[in-house]
Amino acid sequence: MRRIVWAYAVIFCCLGAPVEAAGIQLLDSDPGLAGAIWYPCAGEPKDVPLGSLAPPDDNLRLTGVKDCPITRTKLPLVIFSHGRGGWFGANNDTAEALADAGFVVAAINHPGDNGNDSSQSEALSVWASRPADMVRLLDFMLEDWKDRAAIDPARIGFFGFSKGGYTGLVLAGATLDFHRTASNCIDNTRFCEQIRNGDVPQNLLRDSRIKAAVLADPAPSVAFTKNTLAAIHIPLQVWRSELGARERGVDPIGVARVTNSLPGQPEIHIVPAGHFAFLPPCSPELAANLPRFCADAAGFNRSAFHREFDTSVVRFFREHLGSGAEAR
Repeated sequence: MRRIVWAYAVIFCCLGAPVEAAGIQLLDSDPGLAGAIWYPCAGEPKDVPLGSLAPPDDNLRLTGVKDCPITRTKLPLVIFSHGRGGWFGANNDTAEALADAGFVVAAINHPGDNGNDSSQSEALSVWASRPADMVRLLDFMLEDWKDRAAIDPARIGFFGFSKGGYTGLVLAGATLDFHRTASNCIDNTRFCEQIRNGDVPQNLLRDSRIKAAVLADPAPSVAFTKNTLAAIHIPLQVWRSELGARERGVDPIGVARVTNSLPGQPEIHIVPAGHFAFLPPCSPELAANLPRFCADAAGFNRSAFHREFDTSVVRFFREHLGSGAEAR
């Protein structure tokens, strides 16, 4: 088990070299596939107008080169799944780091469980719909995306934060123990009512095309046990926060239990911070508007942590999917 080693990297740029920025294509023609695609590009980064895809807070933005031509082929692909009520750009700094390293990244808003539409966020049905959303995204990227030749279909990865981490565990082969969930459900929320009524999702989708996954604070954790996790056989890099976020259902003890129950030898990192430390550092404007997502424990430097976090994620996917740097 690894504890975060704080590292500060100095980045040297050669005079005359092009400015590196992620290319970005927006997906806005299908409500079920509303999001963005990041990929390698050499160009000057600028704010990318999001139009109808803009999240509720005006200070949430993407930076890159919109519709930069794709010149490489057979690149590894990583699909991203955001947390409850999040949005497709929630972990944009990690997506950009992977694109700079030669990966294609795709992320969408989970329908009914995102910042613009949270109508299903507390419904039990979302436990089944989230994995299905990711399968639909992967099908699109490999079969219908206009630049699908840029992807190597044998090198697919997954990144998930919070409920996105739950989504990744299911896609990798985990099942759910709803009896355990019911025994821990003591309030009168819509979710608990459905559990007690036995209205539980069946036949959760898995996807064997995913060859490696990075999971950050996977939640909810209550439905997972050592037995329900036993079918996972892909390499995992798992990050968990020491403080969690109990108001969001992220119990650090539960996440630790799940992490320690994973089969094989997952690469585990423990972060001395709260749940939202896995989101990118906040601008002053965002911190003022959404302080609960931006405030960190005393002495914790989110910017320094994300340099280490993004570097580790890139390294893990390179080890298990290979690098796209050599593909042209």
